[in-house]
Order: sequence, then structure tokens, then C-alpha cells
Amino acid sequence: QVQLVESGGGLVQAGGSLRLSCAASGRTFSIYTMGWFRQAPGEEREFVAAVIWSGGSTYYADSVKGRFTISRDNAKYTGYLQMNSLKPEDTAVYYCATSRVSTMAIIRSSSIYTSWGQGTQVTVSS
Repeated sequence: QVQLVESGGGLVQAGGSLRLSCAASGRTFSIYTMGWFRQAPGEEREFVAAVIWSGGSTYYADSVKGRFTISRDNAKYTGYLQMNSLKPEDTAVYYCATSRVSTMAIIRSSSIYTSWGQGTQVTVSS
């Protein structure tokens, strides 16, 4: 089992930036993919971004492409989500998650992720 702890959320004005971190511990050798998801009140959890842990390939939801950047530090077993040009519609609880799957076709599906963090609130004011 992998344990995940997110940090870096907060309140920011529209157009601002935040960087989320996700520290992994436990069976970190089993991490093939790290993803970020978000869930706004009354909405379903949605895919934001993912990174392949070994090769570094990245994938993004269309809604954040060009504004968000996902990365990872293999030595620190930590993933990051740099969020720029934030919009009020980005307001949500953000979750990081890890998977033993790295298949591009299904990387956006929450069902392949087996370890989840507790979530961190991001609020963007207009």
C-alpha cells in the first residue's frame, strides 16, 4: 500500500498560482503512475493530470492544458501540480492518487488508481 499526503492548497484570486505537492511513502516501488483528480461540490470527481513515474510522460485534461503542469521528483517520491492562471471554475478538492497501471488509453480513469490522498482544498475567488 502507498500512503499519500497532499499539501499546498489554499485561497487564491483568479489569475493566481498555486503548487500542490503529494508525498508518497510505503510501497513506493509499486508506483507506475501518479495522477491528480479534483471534485467540486455536487460534481463527480474528474481527471486533471497524470505523470508516468519512470519515463515522465504527462497527460492533461483539456480544461487545464496549458495552465497546469504535473511533475515528479523520483528521489523524493513526491509529485507536484503547478497551477497557473487559475479560474474560479478550478475551485475543488484536489486529490493525488497512484496506480500500478501506466496504459495511456485508461490513464484518465479513476478506477485504475488504488491509493488516494486525503485531498486539499483549492479555492479561486473571482
